[in-house]
Amino acid sequence: MSRQSNRTTDSKKMNSELFTLTYGALVTQLCKDYENDEEVNKQLDKMGYNIGVRLIEDFLARSSVGRCQDFRETADVIAKVAFKMYLGITPSVTNWSPAGDEFSLILESNPLVDFVELPDNHSSLVYSNLLCGVLRGALEMVQMAVDVKFAQDSLRGDNVTEIRMKFIKRIEENLPAGDE
Repeated sequence: MSRQSNRTTDSKKMNSELFTLTYGALVTQLCKDYENDEEVNKQLDKMGYNIGVRLIEDFLARSSVGRCQDFRETADVIAKVAFKMYLGITPSVTNWSPAGDEFSLILESNPLVDFVELPDNHSSLVYSNLLCGVLRGALEMVQMAVDVKFAQDSLRGDNVTEIRMKFIKRIEENLPAGDE
C-alpha cells in the first residue's frame, strides 16, 4: 500500500518539475523571440489569459465550487482551492483595501521559479506573469473584470511573491436578442 503512495508522490513531484522546466524553456524562447522584457511580459500575460479562459471550465467541473457571493469569497476560493488544485500551494490572502476591492495573494513559494535565476540583462522581466493572465482570464469568464499584477517577486530578491488583484467591475452578460 505504501509503495503505491510513494509512486503517486514521486509522480506528482516529477510532473511538477517537468512543468517548471517546460515553463522555463517557454520563457527562454520568448526572451529570444522578443526584443525587450516588456514584450515578453505581454506575451506571458496573453498566454496566461488564454489558459485561464479555458481552465475555468475544468476548475468549476472538478471543484464543485458554486458562484461566489462577493470578491472576498472569490479571493478565498482562488487561494484555497484553485492554487492548491493546479500548483499545489496555498497562498495567503492579505492586504485588503479599505473598500474591499483589492487584495494581495502572498506566495511563500512559487513553483514556477524553482531552478530559476534571472540574468542581469532581464531586470524588468516578470517571469511568472503567466499567472496574472490566468487569473484575469478565468475571472473574466465568470463575469469579473480584474487587474492583476506582481507587487513583489522572490526572483528579484523580495522575501515573498505578492500578486495584487483589484476588482474593476462585474461584467454583464449580453444575451443574444430573443434569448432573454
